[in-house]
Amino acid sequence: MKIERSVVVSLFAMGLFISISTVNVCAQEYKYEIGGAIGTSFYMGDANRTRPYLHPGVAGGLLFRYNINFHWGIKANLFVGNVSGKSIDSGNIFPFSVQASFHRTLADLGTQVEFNFFPYSDKYSYLGTKPYTPYLFTGVGATYATGDNFFMDANIPFGMGFKYKLKNKMNIGIEFSMRKLFRDDFDVVRQTTGWSLDSPYGIQSSLFKNRDWYSFTMVFLTWEFGLREDPCHGN
Repeated sequence: MKIERSVVVSLFAMGLFISISTVNVCAQEYKYEIGGAIGTSFYMGDANRTRPYLHPGVAGGLLFRYNINFHWGIKANLFVGNVSGKSIDSGNIFPFSVQASFHRTLADLGTQVEFNFFPYSDKYSYLGTKPYTPYLFTGVGATYATGDNFFMDANIPFGMGFKYKLKNKMNIGIEFSMRKLFRDDFDVVRQTTGWSLDSPYGIQSSLFKNRDWYSFTMVFLTWEFGLREDPCHGN
């Protein structure tokens, strides 16, 4: 799968445009959310170019959200998941018909900015709020993955989700995200001096040309706290 850097740039540009054109004087009743998430993870790269959810793994973790107002929030997450791949599934013919496979457990620590399409709240209906909304997010993160070939790298997450207020203080939702890495050896778990999935054709990758990504699809449940004294002034 080839995802151009213009996708990431477009998300930032869209968020900037909306922030300039959207005015909100009221915020959600509670400032913060904390909760857990569970779902699945998968890898895309040299060993899997085009097939989402190939060899899916189990993922889970914790998240914290600060609700700036009805439309904007800042989220932090700590997710752990399993990813794996086999070059025989890639559909590519590698030099000398060599094949490789890998399995990693990864930890993802990140922060994202979220934009809610609808003003999100189960109160203040006179302001047009709704107890559900789709949303977009992007941000920055760090990835650590197990294996003899030590892996630690920055990532850029971006994705979409949907959340719904089950009742006062409780939210449920689902989100899908892709994480872009800046190294091309995520799928190399052992140190090697010969052929590997790190530049398998002998062509070194660059900042925006590597092929290693991973993804989370997560269902989450959060609990709100931190009552605002005056939601319409963001206190």
